[in-house]
Amino acid sequence: MSKKILMLAGDFTEDYEVMVPYQALLVCGFDVDVVCPGKQKGDTIKTAVHDFLGDQTYTEKPGHLFTLNASFDTADFSDYDGLYLTGGRSPEYLRTIPRVVEMVQYFMTNKLPVAAICHGVQILAVADCLKGRKLTAYPAVGPEVVLAGGEYIELPPDQAMTDGNLVTAPAWPGNVAILKQFIAKFGK
Repeated sequence: MSKKILMLAGDFTEDYEVMVPYQALLVCGFDVDVVCPGKQKGDTIKTAVHDFLGDQTYTEKPGHLFTLNASFDTADFSDYDGLYLTGGRSPEYLRTIPRVVEMVQYFMTNKLPVAAICHGVQILAVADCLKGRKLTAYPAVGPEVVLAGGEYIELPPDQAMTDGNLVTAPAWPGNVAILKQFIAKFGK
């Protein structure tokens, strides 16, 4: 029986942080349902490409349309073995949705594998799941980690770290690292 992963994404999630993990997890034999509050199976989300071009922060360009393969409103969290939180801009508004917070709390309370990349950690902070945890994130999210009671660990963008059931990475260059560590949580 393959393991089922629930992946949360939304409009203007980072393109590489939804496309790459989704495809890689499928290749590794996982069933992956990608959902977005307010959208149904078959709807699309707009992704964004974030890159550094010498400015003080990243630039944002249009990415691809990603077709959701499941509906958030009907997802039963207990049907899933793990949770993957994408980054980009979507976490800033997804974290304001009560059922998103409930979802994160369900996976964290039950100590199921949870991966969060880049700004995805913002959802964990609002869900009050970071007290006493060591994790990484996009550097601008570091203060939120600390305010939520976690210990922010600054890592190069191509790395990831694990603390218990939680696997985090700073940005899309860390896709390989976060995926290796997340997949290891399932004994694969």
